Amino acid sequence: MSIININQVRKEFKGHQALKAVSLDIKDQEFCVLLGPSGCGKTTLLRIIAGLETETSGDVVIGGKRVNGLTPRERNIAMVFQNYAVFPHMTIGENIGFGLRMKKADAATIERQVKRSAELMHIEHLLGRYAGQLSGGQRQRVAVARALAVQPDVLLMDEPLSNLDALLRLEMRSELKALLRDLKTTTIYVTHDQTEAMSLGDRIAVMYGGEIVQYAPPPEVYRQPATEFVGGFIGNPPMNFLKAADAQRALGVRPPMGAQTLGIRPEDLDLASDGLSFDAKVVEMLGASQQVTTRIGDELMRVSIGIEPPVQAGQRLTVRARAGCARWYGSDGKLLKAA
Repeated sequence: MSIININQVRKEFKGHQALKAVSLDIKDQEFCVLLGPSGCGKTTLLRIIAGLETETSGDVVIGGKRVNGLTPRERNIAMVFQNYAVFPHMTIGENIGFGLRMKKADAATIERQVKRSAELMHIEHLLGRYAGQLSGGQRQRVAVARALAVQPDVLLMDEPLSNLDALLRLEMRSELKALLRDLKTTTIYVTHDQTEAMSLGDRIAVMYGGEIVQYAPPPEVYRQPATEFVGGFIGNPPMNFLKAADAQRALGVRPPMGAQTLGIRPEDLDLASDGLSFDAKVVEMLGASQQVTTRIGDELMRVSIGIEPPVQAGQRLTVRARAGCARWYGSDGKLLKAA
């Protein structure tokens, strides 16, 4: 059982609080994504779980065992980094078996695990080559195979696909999800890419300012953002935020007590005969939809509608929010209730 419990973990760097009493529970075989902007603390948290960084306070428990102070090897974890770190002087087979050799595994075990891991990543035909003969995508497969070869209790991945081009990233993402589901390996995956997070994670821990501001399955994070930050960070285009007075026109209902802002997804605004009216500033054709951008007061607002009827820049439009799709936020930026 590779359950992970992070209990009130804090990390300070020269007076700066990189992590503020973070707590997180990850189930056995779960794929957990740490998502957030640069500087939010996600990589620091991952490195503390790995044993590469020392927490200021708090506990890290893996499989029921408190691992504070233990080396990465003693924690039986494996890591895949953004920088593939494939050793150029070793063959691909030697690279994949490196961790096993460090563990002093016998030759038969190394050969068996290298072959198995290479087959899982579809690089068994490359075992005799060197890193300089491989593409970026192939080197990334080598890095993942090397991590899998040691049969870790926990797999930690830090932006592993960010150096790949968009098409290869999409291909690797699909393969990783299928592979780790079949291997049943508990995985923690760090990324700033919301598309990666939404497509890969069983649950997403959205981090901001050294804290976890929401921890939930992807559909809940998208439909019920716990804060305005989450709503603005998740979604492309992001959630719209309207002041209460404008929101009242868009919804046709009064805001609840304490509501300051209404959040509404662009696809949850429909063309209507009455509601919130505006002039279309920019219209973008996005294949199956049109994205209309305007400005309501000081705020940009985006509306995603079907391709019919075509909308022109400067055209007057009226929209109304779909029932049950709007979210109200208080003065602290936190979710109040569904509208």
